[in-house]
Amino acid sequence: MPPRTTAPASTTHNLQARPTLPPLERTWVPRAASASTPTTSATMDNEKIPNLLGEQRDQAPDELQHYFIDFEDFWERRLWHELTDKLIEYFATPESAKQRIPLFETFIKSFANKINQLKLVKLGLDTATQYRDEKERLTFVAALAKSVNKPASQDAYVYATVAVASIKLRIGDYDGARKQLDECEQILEGFDSVETAVHASFYRANAEYYKAKHEFAAYYKNALLFLACVDLDELELRERQARAYDLSIAALVSDSIYNFGELLLHPILDSLLNTPHAWLRDLLFAFNRGDLIAYDVLAGNISKVPLLKEHQTFLYQKISLSALTEAVFRRPPHDRAMTFTTISEETKVSPNDIEHLIMKALSLGLLRGTIDQVAEIARINWVQPKVLDMKQIESMRSRLREWDASVNHLGNWIEGVGKDVWAA
Repeated sequence: MPPRTTAPASTTHNLQARPTLPPLERTWVPRAASASTPTTSATMDNEKIPNLLGEQRDQAPDELQHYFIDFEDFWERRLWHELTDKLIEYFATPESAKQRIPLFETFIKSFANKINQLKLVKLGLDTATQYRDEKERLTFVAALAKSVNKPASQDAYVYATVAVASIKLRIGDYDGARKQLDECEQILEGFDSVETAVHASFYRANAEYYKAKHEFAAYYKNALLFLACVDLDELELRERQARAYDLSIAALVSDSIYNFGELLLHPILDSLLNTPHAWLRDLLFAFNRGDLIAYDVLAGNISKVPLLKEHQTFLYQKISLSALTEAVFRRPPHDRAMTFTTISEETKVSPNDIEHLIMKALSLGLLRGTIDQVAEIARINWVQPKVLDMKQIESMRSRLREWDASVNHLGNWIEGVGKDVWAA
């Protein structure tokens, strides 16, 4: 007789009665000598960052503590753009100075690769101001530059590298600064467009390098380019005055700058008004119009500036050239054949030096023409254009009136003489 079989249990009963998996198959085997996993790291950050922000909030002035609530809120919600802008706003307050280093080193670095790298450098440079020792500051900024030296953030790399060059200039490492500025210039030339702040920082550092090396024309060019990249109102009055002073000195002593038009028209020059250096502004305008009388009045101030005193002979030659070009400019094109005697009277240069003065003007491209050494006559057919002041504009206005009157006179004469011709 066959053995009795038990009827199968219901499906539900079978599921409930299914045996569990062996322990070995369900147990997670940890990695040997494993560091914390990303989840563990995130957990650590979630604990560490709020504690850090809480400590820094307690140390902050009462009126700034609300920033830390925003920091934590934006950080928890991963709103990196909003967090970055709020940090920049906070770092811009003078009261944040003592907290910049701890915030940057422990908080900002934890998400540095998630934010705009140019803004990261901005935060880093604000932090660097809190290092009192230049070598410590150099180490910090150099590391910052290295961290953003990536194909996608070359603008940030230039911004940070220029800051490194500026520090090297302050500690006297001119060769190192020049090398890095040349590298930055090469990178900038490859950009189609870049933030104005990056160009401004480059031109500022480049100008400071040329100032230190007494390369006046290069300083003048880069200083004006820097001013073209910034809003003057954002510069402190003291800095505006210092830059106007330095630009004035560079324009005067440079042996290749004879046209001050761009500087004379720039509002930076007005920052010298009502200061002990206001005479420099007046001197520049005197040079522009070749005013030897005004130069003689202001010449007593030249000895106050060692660099001007050192170039005093050159300055007199320079304004003599300006007087020559002004004398030519005042004449109509058909009346620019001038005797050496006339030139000597108008420029107050010795008759024996007139020929050399004209040759100098021709070689510098200030004038074009020929010299008749036998007859002692200079025939000028072109004079370099320059910025006109109100007196010069009035002089041009008078010449235009004279030209208009002569044209009318000629027209009336032709009409009177040619009546029979017109009638025919």
